[in-house]
Amino acid sequence: MKILVFGETGQVARALAVAGPAHGITVHTLNRTQSDLSDPAACAAAIMATDADAVINAAAWTAVDAAEVQEDAAQIINADSPGAMAQACATRGLPFVHISTDYVFDGTPGAPWTPAAPTGPLGAYGRTKLAGERAVLDAGGTAVVLRTAWVFDGQGKNFVTTMLRLSETRDALNVVADQTGGPTPADAIADACLTIAQKLLDGIGQGGIHHFSGTPDVSWADFARAIFATAGRVVTVTDITTADYPTTAARPANSRLDCSSLTASFGIARPDWQAALDRIITETQP
Repeated sequence: MKILVFGETGQVARALAVAGPAHGITVHTLNRTQSDLSDPAACAAAIMATDADAVINAAAWTAVDAAEVQEDAAQIINADSPGAMAQACATRGLPFVHISTDYVFDGTPGAPWTPAAPTGPLGAYGRTKLAGERAVLDAGGTAVVLRTAWVFDGQGKNFVTTMLRLSETRDALNVVADQTGGPTPADAIADACLTIAQKLLDGIGQGGIHHFSGTPDVSWADFARAIFATAGRVVTVTDITTADYPTTAARPANSRLDCSSLTASFGIARPDWQAALDRIITETQP
């Protein structure tokens, strides 16, 4: 089996390149030079020309704050291009897996979000990602939109690497404690995407929207404490509110995702983020 992946340097795209051989899958990643996500027609052309058996879109505009002032550009990358990819996949009869986000919800405190829960993005990033979901599903092919949250690995720009970097020079940090979600290892997302693509190709599983995030759900502050404890860093974490840490774009307070449909349809369980964190710290710390 061969899979075409949009994205090369992002956390999930890197993980897909590594995970492919373990699944017996050849993964061909496309960088910006090979397929510019700001050009929907080029994205579609890459799919029309591929000999891959399935396509995964692991690329996106992820600069949440910048999207507030560059929404038109984010719209092309997060919505127009995925829609063009999905249409090309539908034309070719190729399964398509598209990664989306918890930011499509308004973050109202309460139960974990189900795939069918009403959406209500708080900002431009969420709006463009929601538009991308709709474009993918409207294309009419065999597709899964996989919403995830709080992605981390040991290399990219993410909460884990940021906390570890700050702990090198700081012994106390203020961290937001009124936002909760499930930290999700990038390699677990890669494994899930590959499994979904394989099963869709085999005619197994239900297309549409599914959720995937790590367990257990925690606050950013408690996640930070776990990072420091795992790394053996002595850093005092003080809980603060979202209002104490203003950002250009609003963040959802409740990013918890109900992942039961993914388990029922594809047999994929939520990953243990602490186990992944243990492994990452072991691999990256001197």
